[in-house]
Amino acid sequence: MTGGKDTAHGTATEAAGRPDWARELLEHLRPAGRDVRRVVDWLAGAVRAEVTLRDEAGATLAGTPLPLDETLAADVASGRIASAAWDGDGRHLRLVRVGHPTGACVLAVSRGEPFDRHASDVVTHTAQVIELLLTAHETQAAGVRLRRATADLRLAILQLLMVEDTVSARRVAAGLWPGLLDADTACVYVLESDPALRDRLAAECIERTRDQALVVRCPAMHGHVIVLSPREATAGDLRSLVERHPDTFVGGSVWQSLARTATAYGQAVSALAVARFRQDKTAVYAERTHPERLMDPAALRTWAARVLRPLDALPHHTRAELLATTRLGLEFTAVATAKVLGVSRNTVRARMDRVESMLGVDFDDVTVRAVVHLALHTQINLLDGQGPAGSAASARCLTELLSGPAITSWARQLLGRLDDDPRNVRRTLRTWIAAGANAERAAQTLGVHAQTVREHVRSAEPVLERQLLAAGTDLYEVALAHLAVGELEQPLFAGE
Repeated sequence: MTGGKDTAHGTATEAAGRPDWARELLEHLRPAGRDVRRVVDWLAGAVRAEVTLRDEAGATLAGTPLPLDETLAADVASGRIASAAWDGDGRHLRLVRVGHPTGACVLAVSRGEPFDRHASDVVTHTAQVIELLLTAHETQAAGVRLRRATADLRLAILQLLMVEDTVSARRVAAGLWPGLLDADTACVYVLESDPALRDRLAAECIERTRDQALVVRCPAMHGHVIVLSPREATAGDLRSLVERHPDTFVGGSVWQSLARTATAYGQAVSALAVARFRQDKTAVYAERTHPERLMDPAALRTWAARVLRPLDALPHHTRAELLATTRLGLEFTAVATAKVLGVSRNTVRARMDRVESMLGVDFDDVTVRAVVHLALHTQINLLDGQGPAGSAASARCLTELLSGPAITSWARQLLGRLDDDPRNVRRTLRTWIAAGANAERAAQTLGVHAQTVREHVRSAEPVLERQLLAAGTDLYEVALAHLAVGELEQPLFAGE
């Protein structure tokens, strides 16, 4: 009678207690509670035991390390047996195999009391919950790895395009995005948002463009997303996206060949600066009158080839790599260029140092940078007008190119905008450029404070409609204007 009463009492207690521990265990499957360590700790308290979770190699993943029979544990982990029990030395031990997609673990539970049905059920169901959590974690981790690998692949394609390796870029893209780069031309867009929101913005760009555009998280600017697309509809897709997000802007390039992706990227960044001040938060790069458009194309191309001739002896791939790096390095900082190209900043500096050495120039000189920038962009912008060797055009030098009536008229008109400023901003700007865009050195020459120099240069920007404090195309055009009117000394090159 006593035994029957105890059995009945145990059954009643188990029936009453089971919903409680089951509910507690299920709580660990909620999104906020999915932690294997917490489940193992909960199990230890639920059955008043020491619990450990080990991987196949015997490393502890959660709980308290326990002394186990390694042969028995290995048999359970390998699946030769699904579970095992051992009693001795006043301890009662249970081993349960916990499978997951990439292997198996062993859940070991050790307690001073024998395992009754209640404790056995708790251990069995807990093992199942741990298996679900491990599987979910690995699935999630695999998804994260896949997204990261895809993002890395997108960036690699963009970096290949940046150095004009369109053949390799198309080959890499063909596997995941067939036909994406089959077009000859494309537009580049740069979207800007709060860095904390960039991942969501990039995901929406991918969804909006339906994998018909190359969407890349900019490695240089944490708030930027770069989109390269051969589709005209992409502009509308991105515009509608920007309309729905406050404090998000987009700048776009004009249509460019894939080999000119770096140029298109620079245009998109310039347009983005304009978009920040527009009500619709969008802007497309405006093709204004650039100085190279005012020169004889054949003579300009022949001159550019002569300036860059010292690099012609290099292997084609090396030459293209140096020129592409220099082209970006003249537009952006070494750090930003390195991130865009996926190399170290020391590599960027080494490549540009090599170009400096071969051309016999110093890139600390803004006029040198402006002239090299002109030569580099002439090679890719003026695809026509190849001057034949020995022609009159081949005799042209930079002085002659900059002395034409069209270019000198443009230069006088541009710089003349500054003449009405009583502070003589034009002199400050000229001195600042001659000092390598260094405010401190220019201030010493002018006998003023460095902050005064910066303020003068900054005030010249809206008048000239060009960004000057950030080195790039705008600054180089202003430097060329000074050269054209004879207010700065023209640099010498080894190739001339």
